[in-house]
Amino acid sequence: MSSKTLYLICNAHLDPVWLWEWEEGAGETLSTFRTAAQFCEEYDEFVFNHNEAVLYKWVEMYEPELFSRIQQLVKRRKWHILGGWYLQPDCNMPSGESFVRQILIGKSYFKRKFGVEPETAMNFDPFGHTRGLVQILKKSGFRSYLFCRPDAEHLTLPADDFVWVGYDGSEILAHRARHHYNSERGKARQRVEQWIKENQDQDAGMLLWGIGNHGGGPSRDDLEQLRKINSEKSGWEVRHGIPEDYFKVISRREDDLPRHDRDLNPWAVGCYTTMALVKQKHRQLENTYFMTEKMVSHASLLELMDYPREEFKKALEDLLFCEFHDILPGSSIPQVEAYAIQRTDHALEILSRLKARAFFSLVKGEDAADEGEFPIFVYNPHPYPVEEIVSCEFQPQEPNFDPEIFWLPEIKDSGGESVPYQLEKESSNITVDQRKKVVFRASLKPAQMNRFSCFLKEVKPIPEKDERKNKPLVFKSDKTELSINERTGLVENYRVNGVDFLNPESFQALVVKDYPDPWGMKVRAFRNVLGSFALMSEKEAARFAGVSVSKLNPVRIIEDGPVRTVVEALFHYNHSSICQRYTIPKKGSEFGVEVRVFWAEKDRMLKLSVPTAFSKGSCRGQVAYGVEKFSRDSEELIAQKWVGVVSVDQKQALTVINDGTYGFDFAGGELRHSLLRSAAYSAHPVEEGRPLVPQDRFEQRIDQGERIFRFWINGGETRERLSRVDRESLIKNEKPMALSCFPPGTGVKSLPSLLVNDDAVQVTAVKMAEENDWLLVRLFEPTGEERQTDVSIPCLDLNFEVHLKGFEIKTVAVDLASKEIFEVDLMERQL
Repeated sequence: MSSKTLYLICNAHLDPVWLWEWEEGAGETLSTFRTAAQFCEEYDEFVFNHNEAVLYKWVEMYEPELFSRIQQLVKRRKWHILGGWYLQPDCNMPSGESFVRQILIGKSYFKRKFGVEPETAMNFDPFGHTRGLVQILKKSGFRSYLFCRPDAEHLTLPADDFVWVGYDGSEILAHRARHHYNSERGKARQRVEQWIKENQDQDAGMLLWGIGNHGGGPSRDDLEQLRKINSEKSGWEVRHGIPEDYFKVISRREDDLPRHDRDLNPWAVGCYTTMALVKQKHRQLENTYFMTEKMVSHASLLELMDYPREEFKKALEDLLFCEFHDILPGSSIPQVEAYAIQRTDHALEILSRLKARAFFSLVKGEDAADEGEFPIFVYNPHPYPVEEIVSCEFQPQEPNFDPEIFWLPEIKDSGGESVPYQLEKESSNITVDQRKKVVFRASLKPAQMNRFSCFLKEVKPIPEKDERKNKPLVFKSDKTELSINERTGLVENYRVNGVDFLNPESFQALVVKDYPDPWGMKVRAFRNVLGSFALMSEKEAARFAGVSVSKLNPVRIIEDGPVRTVVEALFHYNHSSICQRYTIPKKGSEFGVEVRVFWAEKDRMLKLSVPTAFSKGSCRGQVAYGVEKFSRDSEELIAQKWVGVVSVDQKQALTVINDGTYGFDFAGGELRHSLLRSAAYSAHPVEEGRPLVPQDRFEQRIDQGERIFRFWINGGETRERLSRVDRESLIKNEKPMALSCFPPGTGVKSLPSLLVNDDAVQVTAVKMAEENDWLLVRLFEPTGEERQTDVSIPCLDLNFEVHLKGFEIKTVAVDLASKEIFEVDLMERQL
């Protein structure tokens, strides 16, 4: 009997989509699973491993007799459910809550259909892995993690077997499969022999094999050859097995394994930006899903509507599918991009209807409108008060065609106090007094419907004075001074409480050298600046804006009132243009930048430069259920809803929130946000010197045309900024819903759904359990400090206290029948 064991993990790398559409992926799944089942039945020693619930669902739907065979093979331990996730997503860009749902939906499916729950999580093909996964894996019942990328060339690890440490201190066994996940047909034996030759000093090992990249899995030739190895006295027992076999062996020496307390990046850094439209749609869907879940849970708790589990599940599976590691990173063909947009729009339509159902059910308890009142309702989904600028359009009873009168609004809050507001241009382009767009700063009560009352009074039209024309572009609020250079259209300075946070020429659009490769396989950075967008001339601005006059000032104030000022600047570069708008509130220190790009470049990247005043500062940013302190200066990095720069003395911090970008770099105090690439679809590097795209025809490029990017910038003391920015970013992404409508006044005014009293703790999910009549509340500590918060659920008359360690995720359940309160894991099981 050999004292050394090599566990062979046979799998088939099956991308549901990539260079093919989903129908082809489904067909290949059926073929591969059929072949694997045959070999499991034919070879006594053989075990097949496969993951991804979506593939099994396809088999269940399109070939149920094969599905039944697989169920029997799983019972006989001839077929192993590997990983247990819904699919292999990108492992950097989804939010922490999206990762939770990938696992929850996948594991629940496999438990229901096969009666099993894998202990090893697996993501062979994704291009990097956020450190936030560790705690999520641990609290989802996993004991180990198996991955391939980044390989040793791109990421130095202390060993291929190690203990991965999460932001909260959670630990999980991890193994990097150095030889990757697949093998060529007929070469599995050669692969095994090479591994044994290279690892004579080891006592145990794990080796992945199976034909892959478009299905395939095991082959008869390989199985026959592998049968012969054990008779040749290599000193190793070569055994078909499962990853859990190997992790059980190395767990015996877990205390001696090295610890790794960083993320597992980088590889394919271009994927942080490629296919921006899909990334923006994904973020929109994430935000809408989790916000709608909170609103619907509120209405359901009040028994105003049934909780629509099946509708939510359909929308969630759309979200999870579009997080696939060749969709969200942008490495697929144009047909897959179009399908991803179709899937996200399908989910958004489901959620739009659910959100409307919840909104109107909650509004029903409000008083009917007074005579002449246009009620404006704003639902705050967050469990804490929110002060935010709200914009809402509404329709007066009749269009006003009389040029001698104008209908001027007056807005009051629920206490009857006047609310400062301003009228801004509405979405339509009807020149009579018809639609009204009001913009006002609202103080929103937590987790409930907030009411504002608008009344119109008839006044004589005031002749328009173009007072904005020669007004200097210097803006001051109670805390802030900001100026825009009229010659460049860029922010010249930004000062908060007397402290400078930005250097001149902030928010300049830079054009950087790039490549057709959408992955960015051969690079780690995009820093070669070829040029920048410049301010248009007056004639160019007029042509671009489509106005009838021959000249238009390229930098001008377009909105101004007691709430905010909006400045528009028009830029161009080569064949591309940008309309950039700065939104500068009259109160507070935050301001906004909207970048509307008309992009027509090839092999170029577009970055937005934010040169902070902290030339020796450090950079950090939000990742999945954590905050990463970045150390790779000048290299392409990835974060989620916000990034920040902290001064070298740790006293001041500038934070930048986004609503749909991920890639950026940082060097010398300058942030460069990556907006667009113009790579070719699925242009995979093959060999040095060979062109990535055909040289005899036009080949379409990714992200040509119009895209919009939004950022919110704020500066202040470091402790204050970093304790608030996580909430601020959630409010910008899961925005309160505003609508002018007229309630029937027949219901009972609703109580708030959920309240927390801590200033930083996040509530990332409020939902009903998948299988039980439980309300679930997921809390997260985003600053790394230990905290305690009181939680109140007024509509259930419940109060309890939650203690959280730094960066800890905690899920609390309420049994709606007994009102019992208890903690559950991320799989919604009572602890």
